[in-house]
Amino acid sequence: MTFRAAAVQMCSGVDPARNAETMARLVRKAASEGASYIQTPEMTGAIQRDRAGLRSVLRDEANDLIVREAARLAGELGVYLHVGSTPIDLQDGKVANRGFLFGPDGAKICDYDKIHMFDVDLDNGESWRESAVYRPGATARMVDLPFGKLGFAICYDVRFPELFRQQAVAGAEVMSVPAAFTRQTGEAHWEILLRARAIENGLFVIAAAQAGQHEDGRETFGHSMIVDPWGRVLAQAGPTGEAVLIAEIDVTAVNGARARIPNLRNARDFVLDQVVAAGKGGVAA
Repeated sequence: MTFRAAAVQMCSGVDPARNAETMARLVRKAASEGASYIQTPEMTGAIQRDRAGLRSVLRDEANDLIVREAARLAGELGVYLHVGSTPIDLQDGKVANRGFLFGPDGAKICDYDKIHMFDVDLDNGESWRESAVYRPGATARMVDLPFGKLGFAICYDVRFPELFRQQAVAGAEVMSVPAAFTRQTGEAHWEILLRARAIENGLFVIAAAQAGQHEDGRETFGHSMIVDPWGRVLAQAGPTGEAVLIAEIDVTAVNGARARIPNLRNARDFVLDQVVAAGKGGVAA
């Protein structure tokens, strides 16, 4: 089964209405180029570091502008539209970093809340505490679509290979990794991580990214990518600016890669035995 996938690169600002207009324009472009699955980045609806500013534009899922516009676009264009994520008000003081997948009829197929929170202090002085605002998800999600089995991850999730491995073992053929990677971490690890997740699990990775200097002062790495199960980069965008990446995805390549390197099948359970060396508080075993 072959399908045409698109990764939409954006530079979302603080106004969901403007971001929705940008999303619609780029999604239409992807659809006009024949994409049947279209993915947008993490935080499509708003990138806003100021908590008060973010809360002023938050809506619950039923009233969210991005959710409504994505559902309408999917139905109008007859595509599978995957909003990488957008902030959703949980109405209990917390926010969900939630992705949505809509079908060609405009109906929501499923959603996914980012599991791993980006709580880090970078050596350039940047500090991030996603858990101060967002409630982490607790459920991994995979959906069986007509063109293949799609697994879900968001941004920081890419650093947790067990999330990808469990979905690969369950049959995932494509993993989605919409993101808003910082420039510093992106320069060091973005491509390496995406290619590693594709190689070690023998699947396609589609990663739509935020790119450039945002209104709130944040800078994201861009370089949206589509990677095949052998780790080859099929399409890649630049570090800034909007982009629509298109790639032909032949899911039969998944079985081919897994047959050549059958590590999913060869995996074994094991026990970790920790030995304390002499001079470290014990006697060597």
